Formats: sequence, C-alpha cells, structure tokens
Amino acid sequence: MNWRDIPSLKALRAFEAAARHGSFSAAARDLNVTHAAVAQHVRALEDHFSQPLMRRSGNAMTLTPEGQPLAHALGEAFGLIGTATRDLLDRGSARALRVALTPSFAANWLMPRIGRFWARHPDVPLELIPSNRLVDLRAEGMDIAIRYGRGPWSGVDSMPLVPAGHVAVGAPGRYGHLSPDNLSELTGETWLVDTIRSEERLWARANGLDLDSERVLTFDTAQLTREAAKAGLGIAILPAPIVADEVAAGTLLKLCAEEGSALAYHVVTRPGTLLPARDIFISWLKDEART
Repeated sequence: MNWRDIPSLKALRAFEAAARHGSFSAAARDLNVTHAAVAQHVRALEDHFSQPLMRRSGNAMTLTPEGQPLAHALGEAFGLIGTATRDLLDRGSARALRVALTPSFAANWLMPRIGRFWARHPDVPLELIPSNRLVDLRAEGMDIAIRYGRGPWSGVDSMPLVPAGHVAVGAPGRYGHLSPDNLSELTGETWLVDTIRSEERLWARANGLDLDSERVLTFDTAQLTREAAKAGLGIAILPAPIVADEVAAGTLLKLCAEEGSALAYHVVTRPGTLLPARDIFISWLKDEART
C-alpha cells in the first residue's frame, strides 16, 4: 500500500461522520471537535481528490456521486476496525454471547431446547435478542444471527441450519376430512398468514392459489398465525419448523408441504472473528438440528 496516496485519518474520519449524519454539526459532536474542523477536513479531502464530495442541500449536507463510494467504503472499514478492537477487548472476558434471531424461531425452536445447552455449557452465557428486522452484525455488535431466507448474504458467513419450506396446516377437527394434493384444491378456504413475510404468497401462487383472490386473515407474528390455525379459524401457511411440534403432537394437520425449498433458517456470523464460545454454541445448534 502506498500510504502517500491516502489522506489523513482525521480527515477521513471527519468525512465519514459528516456523510453518516448528513451534517457537519452532528459530525462535530460525534467526534468532539468543532464544526469548522469538520468542514476544513472535508475541504482538504476535496482538494486532495480534486472533486466535490459533499454539497449543501437546505440545512443538510448530502453526498455527491463521487463522494458516495468513498463514504460507503469508509463506513465499512471503520466498522471492521471497531469490531476488531471490541473483539480484542472482549476476548477472555465473561461477556454474554449476543444472538439475534426472529421471535418465531426463538419461541418455537430454540427455547424448547435451550435448557439442554445450559445444562451442557453452564459457563457460556447467552444474550438472546429477538427481532424481526435485519440486524447488522458489525454495527450492532452481534456475535451470531439466526436469519430466515434463502441465503447466502454478502459481508457475512452463513450456514443453513434448519430447512424451512412452507407448510399449509389446519385444525384436524375442521380439516381432517381433506387430503389435497395441491394448494389449488383448497381454493375458497380462509387463509391465515404472517404479515412479516411475502414468501407465503409466492409459494401459494406457484401452486395455483392466488391469495389476493381468497379470504385472508393476517397476524403480526407467526405464533399468532399458528394459534389461529389451532383454533380452527382457517388454514395457516408457515415455515415448517414453526409448526413441527404441533404437527407431531396432532394438534395441527399438515395439508400441503413445499418440496425441495431453498428456504431455511441460517446461522450467520461475522467473517474473520475468533470466539470460542460462539463456536461452542454453533456446534450445539448443529447437533440439535440433526436430531
């Protein structure tokens, strides 16, 4: 690397903060310097590259097309530096392993099993953080995420954990007389879906069922959708792991199932980090998934 081509770190930090906040004043507060210092650093960078990087838009500062890729690269680079330093500071400490996961996966798959992990590894503390939003592992200091989808995702390492193709399920007392070969045979029923995802509608359409033309009840969470199905309110379309225990216990009847789906719950981690506690937890997750 030719360091003579790289501007000062202070100038790069000031520009990245200004780009992130869209304001010289907010960047100055973030860096504990003056507004004038931030503005001077940004001007120095523009002189260095001989092109404008930011321009005023009303009361805010916006990136120029030339400044956007530099701001993006600096954001990622400073994020990596921050993660590396936090990892070094945390290494050897007793901090809890931070795990981000969807509420439905936490409630329906992980929590019924987590007692076995704590019994086997009482020295590995966990902080479980349920959320339906897509977390940024680096920016939010997460060690692991359990992510639903097809994968893989850029910027992270991912490994399929549990296949999660869709199933259509209903209460046996209401739908026990049915044995459909395809979703299209269930046209005219009441359908129950989770509002979080759109995958259910895509699977239904691919199998001859247009939910836009059906009577559909939507719920805020997968758990509510499943409970509505158990109460006989209609047929729920959900990822298979969310209803696996109910199907096995006979409280829900599997009417149709998605075959050969790429959908799964994935274990997602930050690349290049060494965390023994994380590897212990992932190994346990894999063991549980196999059984």
